[in-house]
Amino acid sequence: MSVPSYFSATYAEARAKFLTACEERSIPVTSHLNDNAKGVEGEELYMDVARIGAKDAKKVLFISSGTHGGEGYCGSGIQIGLLKENFFSDLPADTAVILIHAINPYGFSHVRRVNENNIDLNRNFRDYNEPLPDNAPYREVHDMVVPKDWDGPAREAADKAIQDYIANRDLFTFQAAVTGGQHVNEEGLFYGGKAPSWTNDTLRKVVTENAAQAEHLALTDIHTGLGPNGYGELIFVGHPSTIDRAKDWYDNEVTNPQDGSSTSAPVAGTIDAGFTEPTPNAQHTCIAIEYGTLPIMEVLDALRADNWLYIHGDVNSELGKKIKKQIRDAFYCDNDVWKGMIWERGHSVISKALAGLAKS
Repeated sequence: MSVPSYFSATYAEARAKFLTACEERSIPVTSHLNDNAKGVEGEELYMDVARIGAKDAKKVLFISSGTHGGEGYCGSGIQIGLLKENFFSDLPADTAVILIHAINPYGFSHVRRVNENNIDLNRNFRDYNEPLPDNAPYREVHDMVVPKDWDGPAREAADKAIQDYIANRDLFTFQAAVTGGQHVNEEGLFYGGKAPSWTNDTLRKVVTENAAQAEHLALTDIHTGLGPNGYGELIFVGHPSTIDRAKDWYDNEVTNPQDGSSTSAPVAGTIDAGFTEPTPNAQHTCIAIEYGTLPIMEVLDALRADNWLYIHGDVNSELGKKIKKQIRDAFYCDNDVWKGMIWERGHSVISKALAGLAKS
């Protein structure tokens, strides 16, 4: 099959392709229904989990897609391609691979970064027994990024305020203020929630079921939206004590938001906790692949538009349809060149992950 055929136009198509690819290889799939919402076409929404390898494997690699909903087009294509090309046919006896398709099925289906409660799942994995942080930088920019209208004076004033903010400080400071994660405004951007989401609870159960016995757990979580078009930045996630191993596995290409080497600003409440906390006795080597699409301000504008649409707008209006195309284009470049770059990089990174596990 050709690489473009691994990718899909909708969540429903992607899920059907994923399940068919698993069935063709007799790979068991466990499907977890998100009964809090329906898909854009009224379809049921599932986090599908495919396991390849022995149940008692001591080394486990998780490959996850769709943490940020509409970014799932990319991750799903990689997962389906790996299955179609029989990539895991000769795993060592002590190794298993778990493919998690559509961690956020609502966002995948509706082409949103967030879940059904406007929660950014990569900000939701924190200890809710502790007081939630007050994000002062986000409070400062909230009114700029979430205007009352999207095609009138409020938007114009908000855009001018953003330009002034960046001119007086810099773009990365603005990016950090907006994207770092906040728990102060449930209608805002990059909202982390006030309690564990359905995905948070479900993912922890999936990891416990599939890796409780693991001595080494590796994670590759697939994202889009930051960096040069088509390039897959390898971003370190996890405990700082494990970064040297990640750099060794991935030929020193791993960047780190905490030291300023990444296109990502530092983020709290990231999803890697859903993998590492249920497996405290294992070693962990966790990264995200971040594939570039559009320049950062275009991506942030798309997120602002989508946020406005679901608070104030009409998804079925002409403006709503325009915004939905804008947000899709911000996280998925629907052309064969981009898909080829995605596939080549993904194939290489997964190969390095398996090689790293083999020598661990």
